[in-house]
Amino acid sequence: MSKQLIQAFEMLEQEKGISKDTIIDAVQSALVFAYKRNFDQAQNVEVVFDDKKGSFHVYSVKEVVETVMDSNLEVSLEDALEINRGYEIGDKIRFEVTPEDFGRIAAQTAKQVITQRLREAEREIIYEEFIDYEDDLLTGTVERQDRRYIYVNLGKIEAVLTPEGQIPGEYFQPHDRIQVYVERVENTTKGPQIYVSRTHPNMLKRLFEQEVPEIYDGTVEIRAIAREAGDRSKLAVYSNDPNVDPVGTCVGPRGSRVQTVVNELKGENMDIIEWDEDPAVLIANALNPADVLAVHFVPNEQACVVVVPDNHLSLAIGKRGQNARLAAKLTGYKIDIKSETEYEDYQDSEEYKEKFLQDQNLEAESEEVESLLNDVNAGEELMSDPAALASDSLVSEETDPLLSEVSADDQAGFENYDEENIHPDDMEEIVSDVEESDEVTYDELLDEGQDLEKE
Repeated sequence: MSKQLIQAFEMLEQEKGISKDTIIDAVQSALVFAYKRNFDQAQNVEVVFDDKKGSFHVYSVKEVVETVMDSNLEVSLEDALEINRGYEIGDKIRFEVTPEDFGRIAAQTAKQVITQRLREAEREIIYEEFIDYEDDLLTGTVERQDRRYIYVNLGKIEAVLTPEGQIPGEYFQPHDRIQVYVERVENTTKGPQIYVSRTHPNMLKRLFEQEVPEIYDGTVEIRAIAREAGDRSKLAVYSNDPNVDPVGTCVGPRGSRVQTVVNELKGENMDIIEWDEDPAVLIANALNPADVLAVHFVPNEQACVVVVPDNHLSLAIGKRGQNARLAAKLTGYKIDIKSETEYEDYQDSEEYKEKFLQDQNLEAESEEVESLLNDVNAGEELMSDPAALASDSLVSEETDPLLSEVSADDQAGFENYDEENIHPDDMEEIVSDVEESDEVTYDELLDEGQDLEKE
């Protein structure tokens, strides 16, 4: 019997992948529970597995005390010393209480708990195994399907292919082998739950990693993906090696590499373009196969207006706007496509002025305001200095003919006029009069200064 028990543990370890120690711990916990339930709940019980004999033993653990208050949990020091003279107060002593007939109820209870523990351990192992496959590709077999979900057998567990993860128009038969992208792995109360997809953009990335060694080793990078599953996709690729053509590498000899991916996705069209750090170049590449004449970015917005030849407008927009839509997803820009003729008319529209000329108008207005402020500041400095005001071009022989009749001595006297003798209030009055006057003459300024000097 003992050998059969050990063999059973080893078989579970091999078939279920659960270690023997985990199984033994589960059995020990089950036996403790069964013993307390069917024999004595009050005792402090331990179950120990004898690895050599292959048998379990039940022990009641009691503490050595001076005075016994509960015989189920305590033993007196006197009784303990009779067992072993080395025991002291506070020590723990184990007494074997293994029943001769554990009973049918105890065995059944132990079986149920063991089964539950084994199931939990198996679920945890499966979860830990498949969590590492998250964001990766796996190959499975179609088991069954209902009106919404397709269930894919991945070996140890059944994954769920949700409606959002199914490519429109794609149908499978039971036992079909398919590749799926592991979108997420959840550890629920019912066990691990794996959700897979065939429409996720990263599925394209993983498929190209399988087919293109340069992508797998990092020589070529997939920088952006825009996908409408089952119909058309765009990929922007970049090479870290200047000697490697990223687009040609992904396409492969005679298109063999990209064709393998297309076949796996049941004919989904692939546009592979070269990534560029310049947004204008990237947008032009993304609108391939249409030719792009110019890309005008809208200030302060993630948007642009793309100009194409008149005969390439429908090609740039694509069927049902698909080419423009995928290009916008790929680049992250809102793209407005116009032909040359349309763009010429568009430049005269209010929308164009509002989007593209508003900043230019604001800049021109800002420069004009700055110029006016400079003139005002210069005028204030001039008004605060009468001598400078007299010599300034505002009061000159051209602006005031009387200035030519003033003698040189009078002009020198005014220029040598000491402004420190003028009271600040009087100076403000002079400046105010000058500002209000439409025409300032030298005689007026001279009279004002002489009157203040007399006062």
